[in-house]
Amino acid sequence: MNFSSKHIEEAINEFAKLPGVGRKTATRYVLHVLRQETKEVEAFVNSIVNLRNELKYCSVCHNISDKEVCSICSNHNRDKTIVCVVEDIRDVMAIESTQQYKGMYHVLGGIISPLDGIGPNDLNIESLVKRISSGENGNSIKEIIMALSTTMEGDTTNFYIYKRLKDFNLTMTTIARGISIGDELEYTDEITLGRSITNRVPYENVLPIK
Repeated sequence: MNFSSKHIEEAINEFAKLPGVGRKTATRYVLHVLRQETKEVEAFVNSIVNLRNELKYCSVCHNISDKEVCSICSNHNRDKTIVCVVEDIRDVMAIESTQQYKGMYHVLGGIISPLDGIGPNDLNIESLVKRISSGENGNSIKEIIMALSTTMEGDTTNFYIYKRLKDFNLTMTTIARGISIGDELEYTDEITLGRSITNRVPYENVLPIK
């Protein structure tokens, strides 16, 4: 497709790089932007720049944050004795949307996947061990909820973490299998995910080998 402006073509090319956005959709986005007031476009652009330049990761749980410690970790009303281990920030958003969980989180930043070259040392596992061994703000962590995707890679990561933490005096649970095997947490409906958190079971109950 030939464009009368190189600026339009450049903008379409950039929008088309977004996940799930083809060139037709990108073209609609660009034409929509052209119809907006200058202040609205500037606000949109500034929000993207600020997102990239000013966003931080929580020094405690590795969740996204505007400050060194995220709003969840700094919330005194949250139960600091329970830590829910998740793959990435999308899972935090999914669980928070259920409004069923009031504990803390620990974001691994991925799951163990040898085929993709991702091993335990590439994840935020050591910082989880450190949180448990040192205690968190004077509160002893009593339960770890394994809330990883129910895939082979997720189960492998669950088992690795279980072996690393089994000598600590804490309860290890996993979300109930109301979530289908192979499903990603972020695509699970809020009711099912909320019930899976509420009805979590001891991790030992789902170990393949006992």
